[in-house]
Amino acid sequence: MSTSSIIIIGAGISGISAAKVLVENGVEDVLILEATDRIGGRIQKQSFGDVPVELGAGWIAGVGGKESNPVWELASRFNLRTCFSDYTNARFNIYDRSGKIFPTGIAADSYKKAVDSAILKLKSLEAQCSSGQVAEETLSSPKTPIELAIDFILHDFEMAEVEPISTYVDFGEREFLVADERGYECLLYKMAEEFLFTSHGNILDNRLKLNQVVREVQQSRNGVVVKTEDGSVYEANYVIVSASIGVLQSDLLSFQPPLPRWKTEAIQKCDVMVYTKIFLKFPQCFWPCGPGQEFFIYAHEQRGYFTFWQHMENAYPGSNILVVTLTNEQSKRVEAQSDQETMKEAMSVLRDMFGSTIPYATDILVPRWWNNRFQRGSYSNYPMISDNQLLQNIKAPVGRVFFTGEHTSEKFSGYVHGGYLAGIDTSKSLLEEMKQSLLLQPLLNFTESLTLTHQKPNSQIYTNVNFISGTS
Repeated sequence: MSTSSIIIIGAGISGISAAKVLVENGVEDVLILEATDRIGGRIQKQSFGDVPVELGAGWIAGVGGKESNPVWELASRFNLRTCFSDYTNARFNIYDRSGKIFPTGIAADSYKKAVDSAILKLKSLEAQCSSGQVAEETLSSPKTPIELAIDFILHDFEMAEVEPISTYVDFGEREFLVADERGYECLLYKMAEEFLFTSHGNILDNRLKLNQVVREVQQSRNGVVVKTEDGSVYEANYVIVSASIGVLQSDLLSFQPPLPRWKTEAIQKCDVMVYTKIFLKFPQCFWPCGPGQEFFIYAHEQRGYFTFWQHMENAYPGSNILVVTLTNEQSKRVEAQSDQETMKEAMSVLRDMFGSTIPYATDILVPRWWNNRFQRGSYSNYPMISDNQLLQNIKAPVGRVFFTGEHTSEKFSGYVHGGYLAGIDTSKSLLEEMKQSLLLQPLLNFTESLTLTHQKPNSQIYTNVNFISGTS
């Protein structure tokens, strides 16, 4: 059995940032157990069409404000290559099924109506919840293809969050697409190099163990025992669980004794967003690539059906790659079918927009975040009207087990910087807990010795008295 002060389950950005803070504060016998063969979690690159593409997180959101985004600071420090992304122009590049672009006036009017409707709906929900009424769908839902497309952009691609959005208020409204040969994940490797032993970019430190699938966390008054799928057993004083909210909702990880009801109910109430970027490689470029044309939209009778498109020419000129974003039910549907069927559907949509003579894609890449048992989704998505107690219960520790991840970030859930800051916050809370335990330990030892003496009046103390008096 391997013994450490702290075990961290998961080597995503929260797990790595948590471990870094702990080591920097003198807790050097940290052990990181990662289920896969790499670090990064939902930050993952893959080579496609001779360029690296980001399967998961791909943007640094929240740049240019008065306060600096910590992930943007890391990117600047390690010279991560990025491209400015402005998808506000996408609403003026909306194609119908005949390949015509909706006039700018119609698109702008539809977008304004959708925004106004969303604000009214939110206010209605807030009013009903504050008055104790059951929230109902009181406003009309989008019906036409362009209304459905814009509704998808507002609530799925741009993420439905309660205004004001903390990321943009605190850090700024600009967003940058990561376009670096090393991938977004290089930020994690650079962080890891600062506290783990590495050689030529490879982490060789035995405090990081890959391919260790944790299945059980067993805690007692004296410590925590962690058991993995391959039969390995690890022991620590504390554990930090940085698994995603989707994994916590699944049956991959069990806790002994079971987590309290308030904890499990909070975990199950949090929504999980599935966000799928499908990459298509073509022999040549056939789509517009001028200013303001990086993103375009397909209006279909089915909401979210191959709606949001982006070309990669700004990030990688000459790559001839298109990306289409699906979410939630569409993501799950596509994950369940073959890549060939998905390519057929995508090509049908593209030929609606650009004509039947366009070339067929030569390759396709379909990430499967929902069916990945180590992720079970892309990021947390708290209900727009929810009690703050829900998040507090999700992030609260249970005994010696602490929880971290983007889903525990009070202001930035769903973002990379949310996961990064959550790891730091959790490790600081744990350090404070350890400090308090050390301060209390002498008192606890003294109290325990008094208790043991008091519990033996008829044996130890009584016998000694009899011996002294000669009656023994």
